[in-house]
Amino acid sequence: MARILVVDDEEGLRSLLTAALTRDGDDVVAAADGEEAAELLDRQAFDVVITDLKMPGRDGLSLLAKVRADLPDAQVILLTAYATVDTAVEAMKAGAFDYVQKPIESPAALRLLVNRAIERRRLLGAREGSNRAQASALPALTYGDPAMVAVKAAIEKVARTNATILLLGETGTGKEVAARTVHLASARASQPFIAVNCAALSDTLLESELFGHEKGAFTGAHAQHRGRVELAEGGTFFLDEIGELKLDLQAKILRVLQERRFERIGGTRTLTADVRWIAATNRDLRSMITKGTFREDLYHRLAVFPIRIPPLRDRPGDLMPLVGTLLRSAAAELGRPTPRVTPEVERMLARAELRGNIRELKNVLERAAILADDGVVRPEHVWIEPSGVAAPSSMPPAGVERESAVPEPPPSQGTLESVERIAIERALAESSGNRRRAADRLGIGLRTLYDKLKRYGIG
Repeated sequence: MARILVVDDEEGLRSLLTAALTRDGDDVVAAADGEEAAELLDRQAFDVVITDLKMPGRDGLSLLAKVRADLPDAQVILLTAYATVDTAVEAMKAGAFDYVQKPIESPAALRLLVNRAIERRRLLGAREGSNRAQASALPALTYGDPAMVAVKAAIEKVARTNATILLLGETGTGKEVAARTVHLASARASQPFIAVNCAALSDTLLESELFGHEKGAFTGAHAQHRGRVELAEGGTFFLDEIGELKLDLQAKILRVLQERRFERIGGTRTLTADVRWIAATNRDLRSMITKGTFREDLYHRLAVFPIRIPPLRDRPGDLMPLVGTLLRSAAAELGRPTPRVTPEVERMLARAELRGNIRELKNVLERAAILADDGVVRPEHVWIEPSGVAAPSSMPPAGVERESAVPEPPPSQGTLESVERIAIERALAESSGNRRRAADRLGIGLRTLYDKLKRYGIG
């Protein structure tokens, strides 16, 4: 059951709306003007507020501003007898869910709109709880090293604005953690944080996932689907691996960044997008611009405030604090006390070439925490893969079974395709079938790996 506030100075319309909305079991409260509604909002919480735009005294936009400040997740529907494009734009910019033109000829249509608003309110409540849970579960960015102190200062400055951010850095350096840190330090922290990995979906699926689609837009579109951009309204939208986007989708992203507008696939209605954009990549976008595989105008739209996250090898002061944080996390999952590391292990980690950065360090320490039964991580518990694709001689420590049984041919044998196929199969086996980890091992993008799996018929 939802709580709905109806605000209108016309008694007849107020009674009609109250009766129509109460019929479905919702708790509906009515107010005769903006001042009465404001007093109700001070005492009670509502899921949806339906308010006339033009009223004596406090008008609908003023009331909308109060709702956005006091009840950020509540959805506001404006009623207006003077519906114009300017009215719609003003309402959407102010944070309204939608607007309805008076006179209201179909209470049933308004009921459907209210149901959509209730659905969005519930979704935002779930997202907020998820954001809080993720904030407590995520390892915070470590700022002990001077290289990361500059990153911290940049994040603190830009988080207070709505500027678009481009996060640059190698795989596993913590770009998504940085994006979430920006979101949680911003005025949008109570709103959704939506992340999409551009390399994880095909172009067709990615467009639908981003912008949504209408029923019947393509084969299999059996119902309307709201895209991630739409669900991120009021919050932060994180585009990971932006360098994997094909040119046609780059153009559509550019339009949303420039105009804050988009349409669902197969739809004609233009929707607005009040979101804060953060993108990330481990690729050299300037080089891609030169090659014609990345749009220069999109790059400049994204790189309003670029932040480079340094690799772990360039922030040695963060290594041992990270080891402590990651071991505590691994031990908590295992239900054990946090193990300590020996000085020999500290020296091993300091010398190690961790091409996967923090992500690889996390995997190394999780494995070590499992093996350290007596609460002490020793050198025999630490297996660090050599750079590149692991060779058969790169054996894990005693007691850990090798995950891959795929043989490697002698360097002089086989075509390039056969060698590549075997390397992919071995990387998949060593990653327990996890394609993202396999792509990281091979030093290629996830989409490139998918293309090669399809070419070689690898399941």
